[in-house]
Amino acid sequence: VQLQASGGGLVQAGGSLRVSCVASGHTFGNIAMGWFRQGPGKEREFVAGISWNGDRAVYADSVQGRFTISRDNAKNTLYLRMNSLKPLDTAVYYCAGRPTAGDKQYTRERDYTYWGQGTQVTVSS
Repeated sequence: VQLQASGGGLVQAGGSLRVSCVASGHTFGNIAMGWFRQGPGKEREFVAGISWNGDRAVYADSVQGRFTISRDNAKNTLYLRMNSLKPLDTAVYYCAGRPTAGDKQYTRERDYTYWGQGTQVTVSS
């Protein structure tokens, strides 16, 4: 599976942005997906995960209530809508996926098989 993330950019604090991730090479509907991020000088961290059918989602505490993960299986696309952005949200955002047979979401890096190349999100104060 190939994952291509896009939609990053520069936004002011308090603003919104939506990043996307297009998948190819596999039946997207059989894949659980997630977003991770890596800020300057930091380890990569989990942001949000979603089940194969979009019915279940899980979020990191730091983004709960501000970010929304969603997917459109007909378009093979994963989204992350980010509202009320803060400078601390500045990071490279990565999409990730893994085959799944159940209605689960995954939060650990090692749970994921496929990774996109990342898209930069910069939040200015």
